[in-house]
Amino acid sequence: MLPKPSGENGKNAASGLPHSSGDKRFKILELHMKKHQFRQDALIEVLHKAQELFGYLEDDLLLFVATKLKLPPSRVYGVATFYHFFQLKPQGEHACVVCLGTACYVKGADKIIGGIQEKYKIKSGETTADNKLSLLTARCIGACGIAPAVTYDGQVAPKQTPEAALEKIKTWI
Repeated sequence: MLPKPSGENGKNAASGLPHSSGDKRFKILELHMKKHQFRQDALIEVLHKAQELFGYLEDDLLLFVATKLKLPPSRVYGVATFYHFFQLKPQGEHACVVCLGTACYVKGADKIIGGIQEKYKIKSGETTADNKLSLLTARCIGACGIAPAVTYDGQVAPKQTPEAALEKIKTWI
């Protein structure tokens, strides 16, 4: 269960009233939900729009969506945490997503993650202190033929090694 709204973004989220923070992004999001007729089966599209507008899906924003779509907060949170493309925390300037599907894992994805973790002193799901790099994992990106695959800022790179990943990340930092 999500906590009660506490931040600027959470004002009136649970009440269903217009958002009192004055943040116009909530109005844009609400118009997007209206375009989908506040249908519950539009949840994924709505979450995509929310992340596009806010950068990530914080608890108050998920609660706002749940209220507007008349869904239990647990369902909205469950969808947001199930799909790897939804982020619940602010992300770094650059994102490195290592595929952990079977083919990628067997061909060394764990070594790629290990190399990045060791070099940048972060764990999977974390962002460096300077907010330059977020290290993420995906259950599978559907690129088994080019395993191990890593996505750098949305661009898929084939047959990666720990050295290749570190070399790419070095250009960002």
